[in-house]
Amino acid sequence: MELKTKIHAEDNKQDLTITRKFELPLDLLFKAYIEPELVEQWMGTKVIKLENKKHGSYQFETTDPKGNKHGFNGTIHEFLPNQKITRTFEMEKTPFPVQLEYLEFVSLTNESSKLTMHIIYRSVEDRDNMLKLPFAQGLNMAHNRLEEIITKLK
Repeated sequence: MELKTKIHAEDNKQDLTITRKFELPLDLLFKAYIEPELVEQWMGTKVIKLENKKHGSYQFETTDPKGNKHGFNGTIHEFLPNQKITRTFEMEKTPFPVQLEYLEFVSLTNESSKLTMHIIYRSVEDRDNMLKLPFAQGLNMAHNRLEEIITKLK
């Protein structure tokens, strides 16, 4: 089965582009990324902090099946409602360095929208190591949950 969330990664580049079309109005797609209760539902993580503003920050925590806690955090550099979020992303206690993420939200119709994420890694090796993980499948599953949960808000 083909994944709805598409990842485009060119050889020998330190970035990648993720795209996903959602059968959701733009405002609801954006809301899924900025409301802590919704983020927790579709990401399956605990939101410790989520300051949606320029110079804001966020902190998430997830617990694996063995009970180990894993933290994720970053700083929000640009925040334009229903348009754009520019942020850093760090997975704590991993060998992966901080990455830079550009999230762009676009309305396609009254009932559909598109998310484009441009992610820049410190090196080609870091990006390639991320792609060795079940990154694509996990992101696609999360986006499927997002669409399912947010559809109920319509």
